[in-house]
Amino acid sequence: MDILGNIILNTVVLSFIYLLAALGFAFIFNMMGALNFAHGAFVMVSAYLCYYIIRWTGVNNWTALILTAVILALIGILMEWAVFRPFMTNINGGIMIAVAIITAVQTIFTIYTGTLEIIIKTFLPGRAFVFGVPVSNEKLLIAGIGFVILIAVLILINKTALGRQMEAIAQDRVAAALQGININKVSAIVCAIGFILAAIAGSLMGSIRQITPTLGDEMLIRILMVVMVAGAGSKSMNGLIVTAFILGFLDSLLPLLFQGASASAVTAVIILVIVLVRPTGMFGHELKEGA
Repeated sequence: MDILGNIILNTVVLSFIYLLAALGFAFIFNMMGALNFAHGAFVMVSAYLCYYIIRWTGVNNWTALILTAVILALIGILMEWAVFRPFMTNINGGIMIAVAIITAVQTIFTIYTGTLEIIIKTFLPGRAFVFGVPVSNEKLLIAGIGFVILIAVLILINKTALGRQMEAIAQDRVAAALQGININKVSAIVCAIGFILAAIAGSLMGSIRQITPTLGDEMLIRILMVVMVAGAGSKSMNGLIVTAFILGFLDSLLPLLFQGASASAVTAVIILVIVLVRPTGMFGHELKEGA
């Protein structure tokens, strides 16, 4: 029972972290057509940033999380202005810049942190019992935060003017501009939101596992898995949610069945099979020329 309970809880925790990171990536891609391969790197930067804000200033975790989110939001706005907007029609150039960012931040943190074992102190210490199974309050908190943010994002997309503007721009940028929508303003807001989600994902991830310079690569792989399996189209939000939980379940169960890197290899094979069977994703549709 303890094993099953931990698998369920770990699935929920990892799924929400993957979902937060993938939502930011998907928002930017749907709005601007930009493949932000540096998104995983910014998740890693967020984890380090939250840790060092706590260490250098002595503020509590929540203040550090808010400051990290604000800083990442500003970086997101800067990225929209300096990278995503100018390279919107130059995918190769955007990818090259993303690779340069990944290389730069990995090198900087590798030189600065070396082999230090860095982890953010717990946001909520202690343990609780859920259906008789002992679980850490930290994981329960992450699950709760993830659920609240998911509901907030769904409301934003489906119930607000900004959500309708996002949908209009994603469908046809020219038509949206003709309707009077300020595309650059909405794009900047969306990038800020996407990077805030990355900041939250990185800060929460850093409280349950060791932070390393390769965390960004690991998160990028998970982000791409979620987005590819979800697919494109009007139901992609549902797809992101479902596939994030599928991936979270695999990453919770398979390490109990396979040792070391074998678990990740099995996960990759399962995702590859799904993509081969459903090239457009589980919830996507085939993009037609001119659509």
